[in-house]
Amino acid sequence: MEKIKKQTAKLRIAAIGDIHVRETDKGKWTDFFKEVSAQADVLLLCGDLTDTGREAEAEILAAELKACSIPVIGVLGNHDYDKDEQEAIRKALISEDVHLLDGSSVVIGDVGFAGVKGFGGGFDKGMLSMFGEPMMKAFVQEAVDESLKLDGALARLDNEQANLKKVVLLHYAPIKATVVGEPEQIFPFLGSSRLAEPLNRRGVVAAFHGHAHIGTLESETTYGVKIFNVSKPVLMAEGYDPCFFLLEV
Repeated sequence: MEKIKKQTAKLRIAAIGDIHVRETDKGKWTDFFKEVSAQADVLLLCGDLTDTGREAEAEILAAELKACSIPVIGVLGNHDYDKDEQEAIRKALISEDVHLLDGSSVVIGDVGFAGVKGFGGGFDKGMLSMFGEPMMKAFVQEAVDESLKLDGALARLDNEQANLKKVVLLHYAPIKATVVGEPEQIFPFLGSSRLAEPLNRRGVVAAFHGHAHIGTLESETTYGVKIFNVSKPVLMAEGYDPCFFLLEV
């Protein structure tokens, strides 16, 4: 768990997902990151940081992030895994001091951030069970593993520092309500209710995700944990300009 200097006032959290940086994006994001730095204390990047999962795209993003003067915390998304270059993508971003989380955490002031990519599997009564062919069981197991990684990261925050406010970064959705708008047929591939379990159990304040480009901006779990779908297309459709969501914690 990493720690950054104590914050006395409320922490202003900016969040966006699905920025899909391309190799042709040199110079495109500089003004955006400057604006975020002027309005927020920390920036969350909720997966699909690259467009096609290429290291070269991550290198462009890393260069653009030099304009960001606040801490940056991120998780990878499914696009970032597409070319099997996720470790090179991770290395490129970490080289620019991005806190890239994968079952890990970072503390800024009195807020602890935990993150995983997450996975699919469906929601509520439509959630897939560990049954059937080995490949189906493997699909479900991935969602279980991601949920367990998230729970472990939150547990470590609880154990290592008392009275932290906890915020979670995901790429996949933990509840159905924030993917509503997408075709129902693809809901099982947009997230899993298994991800909501550690949010509820560990008393998380808020969680941010992306992935569902035509989903719904805001809802909450059955325990009242605020969930925000900060996919860039969702924020654009909601009229956010500049295109990031801002929450004070």
